[in-house]
Amino acid sequence: MGLRPLTVTLAGSTRRLHTGNGIFSPDRIDVGTTVLLSSVPPPPPGGDFLDLGCGWGPIALTLALEAPRATVWAVDVNERALELVRRNAESLGLDNVRAVLPDDVPEDVAFRTIWSNPPIRVGKRELHSILERWVPRLRPGSDGYLVVQRNLGSDSLHRWLDTTLPEEFNVTRASTGKGYRVLKVRRRAEPAAD
Repeated sequence: MGLRPLTVTLAGSTRRLHTGNGIFSPDRIDVGTTVLLSSVPPPPPGGDFLDLGCGWGPIALTLALEAPRATVWAVDVNERALELVRRNAESLGLDNVRAVLPDDVPEDVAFRTIWSNPPIRVGKRELHSILERWVPRLRPGSDGYLVVQRNLGSDSLHRWLDTTLPEEFNVTRASTGKGYRVLKVRRRAEPAAD
């Protein structure tokens, strides 16, 4: 598989992991992911979480380390990336990570949180299709966080999410750093029944 050792800090501790060629940012945790991980609040204590476009797994592994009772769905279309996530989760003793292709997530799973450095470079139409599929699966009363480089269209994506998502969703800019914006997508809790 051509494994490459990598030492990184995840969930506040130094971890020895592996990456490889043919995946996004094989030599380090990329800047956008670093901005995301440094600006999001702690995840909920449990439930189903989503890392959309997981790559070799820095976001999914962080979620799994910080919320051991949660099930973390690490979703990517790259089988090599998914194999690295599985290997890294196993090396960290994490049994709560499910590294899967998009169609392998059961349709009835709804997410307590989504943390994602989405695959912006797939093009606007494909990106919008991906987000339309996954963001509405946030549970009521839950938040998702997307990190997007400012010069790759974070503001236009913010406007698109605002106008495209159903009205129970609210999109705000959670933070800005190093040329990136973290967008917070909140699904309001369902109103109490009369």
